[in-house]
Amino acid sequence: MIIIGFSNKTSKIIPRLVCRKFKHVAPIVPDKNKLVMYQFVHRKKIEKITLKYRDLEILKKYGWKFICIDPDVKNNFEDMRAFSCVQFTKKAIGIINPTIQTPWGLYKKINQFNMLNFF
Repeated sequence: MIIIGFSNKTSKIIPRLVCRKFKHVAPIVPDKNKLVMYQFVHRKKIEKITLKYRDLEILKKYGWKFICIDPDVKNNFEDMRAFSCVQFTKKAIGIINPTIQTPWGLYKKINQFNMLNFF
């Protein structure tokens, strides 16, 4: 299971201008009693942030929205070479669709095929 987190806030200029509702996306992977968020910083830098389940509730209060999916793909998140947070997340969950370029587009695509509940 992978949790995909969508945020409406970012510090980068281009996503603020180009993206609609959501400005950033990050995959969150459960690992025993904790969660690991893979935060895309730039092309060769992925930050691992350790979260607890209660941290998702705190992030929700700050505008994050979460979707649970169950992809068949097992990936090494540190070895991915992506140009954006959307491309990184698409590779993490196994979506191959070049027309999806924004977090809002990814949200709509995942929402079409999502079988699990939202957080």
